[in-house]
Amino acid sequence: MRFLLIFSLIATYSFSSYSEERFSNSDNSSNERSFSEILKWSFNRESPNPEYLEIKKLKDPSILKNDNPYAVWIGHASFLVFNGDITILFDPIFSERASPLKFAGPKRLIKPAIKISELPKIDIIAISHNHYDHLDIPSLKKVQKRFPNVRILVPKGDKKLLNKYNLKNGEEFVWWQEKKVNNTILTFTPTQHWSARGLGDRNKSLWGSWFLNYDKKSIFHAGDTGYSKDFKEIRKRLGPVDFAMIPIGAYAPKWFMGYSHVNPEEALNIATDLDAKESVGMHWGTFILTDEPVLEPRTRLDKITKDKNINFYTVLPGTFIKIK
Repeated sequence: MRFLLIFSLIATYSFSSYSEERFSNSDNSSNERSFSEILKWSFNRESPNPEYLEIKKLKDPSILKNDNPYAVWIGHASFLVFNGDITILFDPIFSERASPLKFAGPKRLIKPAIKISELPKIDIIAISHNHYDHLDIPSLKKVQKRFPNVRILVPKGDKKLLNKYNLKNGEEFVWWQEKKVNNTILTFTPTQHWSARGLGDRNKSLWGSWFLNYDKKSIFHAGDTGYSKDFKEIRKRLGPVDFAMIPIGAYAPKWFMGYSHVNPEEALNIATDLDAKESVGMHWGTFILTDEPVLEPRTRLDKITKDKNINFYTVLPGTFIKIK
């Protein structure tokens, strides 16, 4: 297992000297790590003990056919969202592991809060970047098998991955590119992160977040990100956010993870930069990816928002959230 961990880290962080187009963050930086830093983290880390969230089962799945806007946290960064016009799946992963291997890699602590068979008709799958815990090919294939006409929106560089696995209706996006679906405008927006799925493909596809606007109501899914000036720019260009899904986990140790993953305090800064009326924490409690205790993100967020006049909270997987 230790060998597999080191191999996956080397595959992810190294082999970046190829000539194909590579992407960088909006400040032209990238999250390059030296081999010694990779080894330092992999050999010195203490993986936290498993802790398990309660899953809030929907008493009546027909509620997902509601006419009013809602969101349901499926787990990790996976959200089912209806904005009053279209139904979107963000970063769906229903698989047992976030890994290219069926027998190794981060394993789910909890099952998805909604089964694929329970999903309402899905119009759009929106992917933030190509890491295995966000772009899960088996999940995409199963969802598209059930909904053959679903469109899959991916960052530039990832459509060839969809084509490889015979996934249809894929469309690529660069930052600030818009698409109108029914009466909803979807905009792919920048974040501070990186991409890779194996040897030699580091930063060969883009990464980002999604901003939806319909009927004067805006919804934002931040994907996976470190803290940056991007969120103030998103607010400046697209306006304030009514409902935001913001990552709060996978941040420890900060010296290694902090560039690409926000902690709860930085997540609160993102919500403030977006001028978000309501925010919910995601990217925690589902997989053990980093070194912080599994449920610490919730505790830290609760602590820093307790005495602040800001509506930023966590929910149990499966919670039906009415978007106001």
